[in-house]
Amino acid sequence: MNSFNRLIGFIVFSLVFLSCKDQSSLSRETKPKIAIAGLAIESSTFSPATSDASAFLARQGTEVFEYYPFLTENSPQRKAAQWIPTLRGHALPGGIVTRKAYDSLVNITLNLLEKNMPYDGLFFDIHGAMSVQGIDDPEGDFIQKIRALIGTKTLISTSMDLHGNVSKRLAEHSDLITCYRMAPHEDALESKQRAVDNLLDRLKSGKGKPKYKAWIPVPILLPGEKTSTRIEPGKSLYAKVQPQTEKEGVIDAAIWIGYAWADEPRNHAVVMVTGDDQKAVSESAELLANHFWEVRNEFDFVAPTATLEKSLALALKSDKKPFVISDMGDNPTAGGAGDVTWTLRELLNRPEFKTKNGPPLIYASIPGPEMIQAALDSGVGGKVKALVGAAVDDRFAPPILLEGVVESIFKGDVHAEVEVVVRVGSIRVIVTKKRKPYHREKDFTQLGLDPRSSDVLVVKIGYLVPELYDLRGDWIMALTPGGVDQDLERLNYKRVQRPLFPLDKEISSVDLSTRWISSSDAQ
Repeated sequence: MNSFNRLIGFIVFSLVFLSCKDQSSLSRETKPKIAIAGLAIESSTFSPATSDASAFLARQGTEVFEYYPFLTENSPQRKAAQWIPTLRGHALPGGIVTRKAYDSLVNITLNLLEKNMPYDGLFFDIHGAMSVQGIDDPEGDFIQKIRALIGTKTLISTSMDLHGNVSKRLAEHSDLITCYRMAPHEDALESKQRAVDNLLDRLKSGKGKPKYKAWIPVPILLPGEKTSTRIEPGKSLYAKVQPQTEKEGVIDAAIWIGYAWADEPRNHAVVMVTGDDQKAVSESAELLANHFWEVRNEFDFVAPTATLEKSLALALKSDKKPFVISDMGDNPTAGGAGDVTWTLRELLNRPEFKTKNGPPLIYASIPGPEMIQAALDSGVGGKVKALVGAAVDDRFAPPILLEGVVESIFKGDVHAEVEVVVRVGSIRVIVTKKRKPYHREKDFTQLGLDPRSSDVLVVKIGYLVPELYDLRGDWIMALTPGGVDQDLERLNYKRVQRPLFPLDKEISSVDLSTRWISSSDAQ
């Protein structure tokens, strides 16, 4: 009898042990499987430029993690899931994306996604202002293709720039959605992490898709240079977002300004709120949308604006150095071609800068492959003469035959590839092999330039990003021509939904009530 009891005890112990072992294995295996995918670019349809696949500097597989410091190998987020990074591409803002490039990048993404299906979640990291030849609402098209492949049960969390556009289609196929709350975008990584944390929380808790998604289109379309969160009313408007997310039953809330330099029906502001309490979600969305509408007439440029001529006059009289002039019309950080020569031509024609003893001025920058080759051939100290600029956008001024002395050469930049400084009189012109935005002090110092000691610093940019803002002595934004012209009323909009402020000043009534977006698994 004792032997029989021992046998029964052994069998029970073995079953319990195996059960525990199975549960342990199951626990490891039941980490949610989450894919990562996305394409990010701002595309101006008012620029003649186009963007091809190489512009996206696309990364695949584990290289994708390099975009996300919060997904390092030992981070809590990395450990919380089995991550399957597919393709993530991020391009400098530019012209409309070619259909060939879009189809190629999307198809690569879909093929990579298919290899590891099924998924519990997907982190969809986009900008939201991509324009593609022959396609309206590319991000909506992209996410719809993803849904057709991976199904509607997978939880998708979408992260965006606040200058992106949220179409109804994008809202329908996104379960969770958020965007930046600061412009300049100092909270970009924080916002992406929020999108990931929201996704992990809904998967871990088992709550899954939110019960309610409120979407409110707001008939406003303004440039980022008028809606910066550094100043009012943008500062107070965006300060209202976080308190809404702290309400019981609300997951996240977001305000999209939209992208002003593309002519598509989806280009307008949007408010979205997600959550499980219908009343709280609706009230939060309508509060934000109505406040946005109420302050629409208060938005103004984040800095003084003037013509280039007046901007130069102020800069040359000022004792605050460097005096930064934003060459806004061809801003490559907003979608400009980056090679408009109009401003550079005006500077070179000014008598003050004709000799090397004139006021020191740095101009950043102009693409000029011919000049780059001439500089490489002559070396530092050599005299060069070659064409620069207007290879893409020659609508406002032709290419310039630049003649001067090479002061420095730098190779290896991820965007420019090769950069040279050519001195013409007292102007130091930065010439690049490929276009590049200049927004860090290092961009100048690695070329042997000290922007802080220059009297005038002219940069192809709109509002100043933090490093330029911090080094400025004073600052003005010049109303120059280009593909991202700040005078929206002189752009030839044909397809945006009207009425739309400020294109239409008097709008008699506007519907800012909640539009309920159906769940992605109800499509």
